[in-house]
Amino acid sequence: MTIEQNKNFVQFRGGENRPYAAHSMNSYQDEAPQVLRDFLAYHETIKAHSRKTVDEYFLDLRNFFRYMKQSRNRALQDTPWDEISILDVDVPFIRSITLTDIYGYLTYLSRDRAQQPNSSRTGYGLTAATRARKIATLRSFFNYLTQKAHLLEDNPVKELDSPKLKKTLPRYLTLDESLGLLENVDGANRERDYCILTLFLNCGLRISELIGLNLSDIQGDALRVLGKGNKVRIVYLNDACKAALERYLAVRRPIGGRDRDALFLSTRDQRISRSNVHALVKKHLTQAGLDSAQYSAHKLRHTAATLMLQNGVDVKAVQEVLGHEHLNTTEIYTHIDNEALRVAARANPLGRVKPPKD
Repeated sequence: MTIEQNKNFVQFRGGENRPYAAHSMNSYQDEAPQVLRDFLAYHETIKAHSRKTVDEYFLDLRNFFRYMKQSRNRALQDTPWDEISILDVDVPFIRSITLTDIYGYLTYLSRDRAQQPNSSRTGYGLTAATRARKIATLRSFFNYLTQKAHLLEDNPVKELDSPKLKKTLPRYLTLDESLGLLENVDGANRERDYCILTLFLNCGLRISELIGLNLSDIQGDALRVLGKGNKVRIVYLNDACKAALERYLAVRRPIGGRDRDALFLSTRDQRISRSNVHALVKKHLTQAGLDSAQYSAHKLRHTAATLMLQNGVDVKAVQEVLGHEHLNTTEIYTHIDNEALRVAARANPLGRVKPPKD
């Protein structure tokens, strides 16, 4: 059977065909063994991680256990991937997993894992960044079993190294590009779109934080923002944000129903969605003559951080504004002000010394 014959199947390296089915985000309640359900519940309730994060943990660990079962049992070699149940995975099975097993799994990820399982033209081998995220999942799982649940004495990932990642600096708009973006906002929803872009560029909101804003979150000259891990922070509004909000609220339609308190609405009078925001950001970037393939809503968050630091805001204050848990996450923005680095280089008094003439 080929991809052309059945779109629900994908061909894996080695020639075998395995079914690829869309997963249900609630499926771990039915598909996960008890030890995995306990781990996921710990992250959702105690660590207050988002449902999206918990779902990603489940998918990563489900694939890991499927790999482990298939690699240890020849009878499963030709079993379709999605038909390998992990319900029988228990603590003795997990206790038997070694660092060598995990290196084997990482080799599979780097060489044989389909990059796009539902595409007939997929490449194979995941990027170092994707593998690093999956390693982080394994590390979190085994740390939980040894340090929290106390079900294991030895941690097989304790000495596991993560793939080396290329250090890349965040891409951001310059001040002139940011002004150009705001100056070119037009269209039927210009007040809403202008307000959204202004909040991104001034407050550095995450897209999930912006779409989750309610009218009741406006508290005078501040916004109550629900960030990662359900952590609430207060973001103060400057004059530009207050003016943009006032202008938008003057034309915002009152609605009923479950989204009546949503700050930003779609044209269907529903809470604006992530895809709506991505589309409007892309549209206005293009209208401003900027490359919408290079920039996104998250790049506007990078822009807010960079402009604040370039204009003398303390890095710890920027950390609070952005809602970063760790300061080192914020400090990456201190390395991207190229003009400041040029000024620093020119400021050295030895920088004007010329070589002696022959």
